[in-house]
Amino acid sequence: MTVRIVTDSTSDLSPQAAEDLGITVVPVYVRFGEKVYRDGVDISQDEFYQQLVQSPVHPFTSQPSPSDFARVYSQLSKETDEVVSIHLSSKVSGTYDSALQGRELAQTKCHIEVIDSFSVSMGLGLIAMAAARLAKMGEGLHEVMNEVGQAISGTRIFGLFDTLKYLLLGGRIGKAKALLGTLLNVKPLLTMRNGELSPIGMVRTRAKGIERLLDFVKDALSIQELAIVHSTTPDEASSFRERLGSFFPQERIHVSRLGPALGAHGGPGTLLLAFREKVSNLKQELTKVERPKKAFSLPSLRMPKPRLPHH
Repeated sequence: MTVRIVTDSTSDLSPQAAEDLGITVVPVYVRFGEKVYRDGVDISQDEFYQQLVQSPVHPFTSQPSPSDFARVYSQLSKETDEVVSIHLSSKVSGTYDSALQGRELAQTKCHIEVIDSFSVSMGLGLIAMAAARLAKMGEGLHEVMNEVGQAISGTRIFGLFDTLKYLLLGGRIGKAKALLGTLLNVKPLLTMRNGELSPIGMVRTRAKGIERLLDFVKDALSIQELAIVHSTTPDEASSFRERLGSFFPQERIHVSRLGPALGAHGGPGTLLLAFREKVSNLKQELTKVERPKKAFSLPSLRMPKPRLPHH
């Protein structure tokens, strides 16, 4: 039987990509005040960003419950004997822990592997896609797990943020630093280091930030797959894709949109770049970006699960 792949909605996979590769996506919850939505199910990306800008309350997010995962695993156990469930970094969310608990609740004979990707957004998405392609080819659990390990080791993600405002609202950046960023029109650049969101520099303009993202691609070796993620700037993402086409086949560059689960932290104007390269080149690549002194985290993903409306 074919190994089935599960991930969560923070992977920012397009519905078409998930369907084509047979990936099951478990939604994260987004709450505006008393209203609770399932990411990608009850609220569209356009609706979310409109509310994000206009609502007097800032949205909070919470991981899927163990019972959410248990239902998915129980359903998949009717179709397969083996499941690989890959999720965003456990250092920024409780989703991985919920998946582990869900595996116990499912009480199925199906073999379920729960994996911490140490990544977010399309960093996670690229890992899940690599696993799903191998599973679709009929490879067994051992081969799929080996591919996941290789993909995790070789995946890198970088982000350009238009403002520090939404990271401030998440509660982990001091008000003084956020005010300074606003006054100087500073755009932060972040990456994932050992599963944590970490700063790698700041730029004064978006144009300079995009040049920095391009430099990361130029400096990389043997990129196997590449993705762009934007929150509210599709034209900019399209132009960025064309420029990346000078270094990597444009037809192989995925473009997706930052969903509500991560958009609550990034806000409008966020632009992410994720790519997967050969593991043999990773150590050399890691020396090319200065290691940060301090890490950020996304605390609201760990908030207690809100009471959900009846469906």
